[in-house]
Amino acid sequence: MLVASAAACTSSTGAPVVPSSTEKRGPTGTVPAGLERFYGQSLVWGDCAPFARTDDDRATFKDPNARCARLLVPLDYANPAGSTITLGLLRIPATDQGRRMGSLVLNPGGPGASGLGTAVRMAAKAKGSELGKRFDFVGFDPRGVGSSEPSIRCLTDQERDAERADDDELDSTPQGVAKVEAEQKDFATKCVQRTGDGAALLASMGTRDVVKDMDVLRSVLGDEKLTYLGFSYGTRLGTTYAETFPKNVRAMVLDGALDPEQGVVEELVAQGEGFQQAFNAFTQWCVRRQDCALGQDPALVLRNYLNLIRPLIDRPADLGQDGRKLSYSDATTGVIRALYAEELWETLNKGLADLRRQRPQVLMALADSYFQRDQSGRYSTTQDAFTAVRCVDDTRVTDHALVLEAQQRYKQAAPFLDDGRPASPALDACAFWPVPSTSEPHLPNVQGLPAILVVSTTGDPATPYQAGVNLSKALGGALLTYEATQHTAFLQGNSCVDNAGSAYLVDLTVPPQGIRCA
Repeated sequence: MLVASAAACTSSTGAPVVPSSTEKRGPTGTVPAGLERFYGQSLVWGDCAPFARTDDDRATFKDPNARCARLLVPLDYANPAGSTITLGLLRIPATDQGRRMGSLVLNPGGPGASGLGTAVRMAAKAKGSELGKRFDFVGFDPRGVGSSEPSIRCLTDQERDAERADDDELDSTPQGVAKVEAEQKDFATKCVQRTGDGAALLASMGTRDVVKDMDVLRSVLGDEKLTYLGFSYGTRLGTTYAETFPKNVRAMVLDGALDPEQGVVEELVAQGEGFQQAFNAFTQWCVRRQDCALGQDPALVLRNYLNLIRPLIDRPADLGQDGRKLSYSDATTGVIRALYAEELWETLNKGLADLRRQRPQVLMALADSYFQRDQSGRYSTTQDAFTAVRCVDDTRVTDHALVLEAQQRYKQAAPFLDDGRPASPALDACAFWPVPSTSEPHLPNVQGLPAILVVSTTGDPATPYQAGVNLSKALGGALLTYEATQHTAFLQGNSCVDNAGSAYLVDLTVPPQGIRCA
């Protein structure tokens, strides 16, 4: 049922005001006892401008087809009559409403990334296809993230700048370790103090609770079963939803997988290996060019790179504006950002060449992009939310010896990220987190789950290929292999991947096991 609640008009500034409409499509499908008011709630769809939190949001949300709403969910599912929170939603409607099949719910990963802009971008890429014609694209901001209220906030913009400029985590002396751990404790304390609902929201930030929100969303959107597309960490959401609500799944594409049985240390080391593989692919591309910033000798590129980057530890490069300097950690973050996709290799080569000339602007811009810092110095809350989710999802590591071993293994797995200093045993913020973790690595029990599709890229630096192989086996799903060096693949321009994934989502046609795209 759709009821218009405002007529189209213009504001006093002359800008058009998007009319709002109230829609009630639920409850649909299975409704857990005690949650009826959430599963059957109405949504008020309207202007997306109030949901924008970044400059990128403000530009993306101008899509004339975008409408936004707020979803009400319990803060604590063990006490549904208690406090509530809201999640931000954005929908791009199916272009053929007469043949509409339902909603495609999306999550871009992170954890901590906003899903609203993802819906706009993915819908644009699917425009004209059967997928775009037949499904509404619905992005949501998980609890505590982006436009959801309250949202996680730990550091101010100025504090985030200062943290990035400080390379004290490279100091492995007892004094250095004590300083880093004091900063990590302070970070955890600030997260409680500056976040609405404080520790109560932090305790509910984990995947365990987000998938319950997703099931509320499924019902409210009017879908008996969920059709879902998750990237990167979004594959963990999909896996956990599949385990929690296996009979509520219609179809899932999980792209850029996390291995459900992999612990935090093994995941760290595997990711280091993945980024080293991507760095090697970049340098193989680079040395064939006359303008390669690292030279043309493959045997020397790693040494040349380290000789260029490591001096930043003691002498950060001055940007000549606002007092900012490119630290060693920012430089490596900028390099890592560029390794997510081959299309950024040209930019990375220029950034390294410029750094050689004491021009650090390109690498800093890449690092700012990774941290979602806009030109006015404002940050999104993605990094704060990332930590909040991982600290309740991952098994807590409080053993200094285990941390030291993990850091040593990471440097061995990724030589280009080896700073040349002794590894540090300093504990991270999760060791001091004020609430307990709610998950642990395990083989998911997904009895009754229909066939799902896992997409894994052979040269994915952030979520290495083998994790996708392992996830597809764990879920009893099909595996699509994409041969490329980039993070995630579906709806990113490869017709083989896009056609197979779209046919599965629309017609439930599972591609043949062992399918490979290039």
